[in-house]
Amino acid sequence: MGDQSVVSLANDSQSGSPVPIPTLRWEEPPEGPVLILLDQTRLPVEEIELVCTDVQALVDAIRTLAVRGAPVLGLAGAYGIALAAARGFDVAEAERQLASARPTAVNLGYGVRRAAAAYRSALDTTADPQRAARATLAEARALHAEDAAASERMASHGLALLKKLVPGGGLRILTHCNTGALVSGGAGTAFAVAHAAHREGLLRRLWVDETRPLLQGARLTAYEAARADMTYTLLADNAAGSLFADGAVDAVLIGADRIAADGSVANKVGSYPLAVLAHHHNVPFVVVAPTTTVDLATADGASIEVEQRPGHEVTEIAHPIAEAGSGIVLAPLGTQAYNPAFDITPAPLVTALVTENGVASPVTAATLAALAPSDTRQ
Repeated sequence: MGDQSVVSLANDSQSGSPVPIPTLRWEEPPEGPVLILLDQTRLPVEEIELVCTDVQALVDAIRTLAVRGAPVLGLAGAYGIALAAARGFDVAEAERQLASARPTAVNLGYGVRRAAAAYRSALDTTADPQRAARATLAEARALHAEDAAASERMASHGLALLKKLVPGGGLRILTHCNTGALVSGGAGTAFAVAHAAHREGLLRRLWVDETRPLLQGARLTAYEAARADMTYTLLADNAAGSLFADGAVDAVLIGADRIAADGSVANKVGSYPLAVLAHHHNVPFVVVAPTTTVDLATADGASIEVEQRPGHEVTEIAHPIAEAGSGIVLAPLGTQAYNPAFDITPAPLVTALVTENGVASPVTAATLAALAPSDTRQ
């Protein structure tokens, strides 16, 4: 376990005037630089920050989902390399540990590689570890700013697309998992689009899937929607079909953890059934993700490694990050559980992919590569 401490925040989520959520930030107290994370495992009950002083603490935070969501994992990875460099740790070892912390989210590896490349380049040029550390932090901060700007552009492109697909406003949007400011350096991905519709008075209702197995919709998306004063309703994942049957969904908006070269989308498990339902009911199914989530080196959906979660998350009722045996037992002792963290949605079921560079529709290898050329993915 790394060096990780906890700081409480004042909880003002009921004030009616939401403030930006400090998902992660870099600080330099007298005792040395630290990376501070909002502990998402404690939400929505309490707002607690984790103070990471070394890479192992950050790796633990990533693996326990204290920090999660594709874009922000890229930022965490980059800042983690900067933390190693600033504190004189082995940067190559930090790169190895961070890059392998979560296998499905491609942004994590991207952020790690980009910051590590900046470190090596500066060290080769200057032979000064301190100057190399400063260059690494500058690269992490640049990625952070780019992600925030990408959120704004995705929200703009996504809202324009919704106006074309579902003209007239009064939108009833169904979303899955969590895609707001908690996963980004800015306003988020899919949630940012819904929030843009809300600001323009076009959102009638946000349908929020609870999102098994970790309840990230119930715990996190509902938290963000409440802070934004959006009209929202939470539903069990398996109730989504009845919404479609009732004609109560105008569009589905989700994010992504990895998008393969053929347009296949890996997202929180339960996304693929929504795509099938949307296709059957002729409802637009829109994926919103930055180009850092596009992995042109992965040929297709079958090539994406899908993280498997512990079985006790299915066989017991407990807090989503509780240890086995700590919850109320639902199934007979020894029951085996199938518990993937993600599923894969084939490109033909995706109406459009919204990125900061524009919209791909239909989603094909060619339209995807046009938005995320390979020379920008290194």
